[in-house]
Amino acid sequence: MFDKPSGLLAVPGRGPDKQDCLSARAQAAYPDALVVHRLDMATSGIVVMARGLAAQRTLSTAFEKRRVHKRYMAVVAGELVNPQPHNGWNTIALPLIPDWLARPRSMVHHELGKPSTTHWRIAAEAPPGPGMTRLELEPVTGRSHQLRVHLQAIGFPIVGDPLYANPVQEAMASRLLLHAQALDIAHPVTGTMMRFESPCPF
Repeated sequence: MFDKPSGLLAVPGRGPDKQDCLSARAQAAYPDALVVHRLDMATSGIVVMARGLAAQRTLSTAFEKRRVHKRYMAVVAGELVNPQPHNGWNTIALPLIPDWLARPRSMVHHELGKPSTTHWRIAAEAPPGPGMTRLELEPVTGRSHQLRVHLQAIGFPIVGDPLYANPVQEAMASRLLLHAQALDIAHPVTGTMMRFESPCPF
C-alpha cells in the first residue's frame, strides 16, 4: 500500500516531465511492483500495487468484480443537508462518459454514459471553513472523475477542483479536497481481507 500525495501522478504521463510518478517510485524500491488501480493526480490517499503478475491479475479482478470497498473523504462547496434520517447513506446514480471535446473532463450523459453509482453522507468531522460541507463517499463503480462529476452534478463541487468547480470554489483551497482514506481488499495469495487506512490531510 502507498499513500499518494496530491499533485503526484499515479502512472507516467506523456512527455519527459511527467515520468516522475507513484508507480516509478514504487518500482525503484520494489522492481516487481505493478499497477492495479489509479487515483487522479490531484487526489491523495491509498493506492494498492501488486507484487508480480499473478498478484496483479488477482487484484485487478477484485477491482473489476467490485470486491473492493473504498471510502473517500471530500469537502464540497456549499452547505449540503442530508435528507436521510440518522445521517444515512444517499445515492447518486448518474451515467458518465468522457467529455471528448474537453479532455480530461468527464460528464453526465443519460444516453451514452456508463452506469455510475456513488454513496454519500455527512462526515462527523467539521469542514475546514465556512460555506463548506465535509462528506464521506463510497464509489460503487470506478469511472474516471466519478466522485468529482457526481458531486458537481448535484450542485456541490469539491473545493479546490480546477476542472469542475467555478473559480471561487476552486480558490477556497490550495488543492483538490478529495482523499482516498480507506480500502478493503482480499490478499491475492491467502484471500484474507486486508484493510488499509490513510488519515485525511485536510
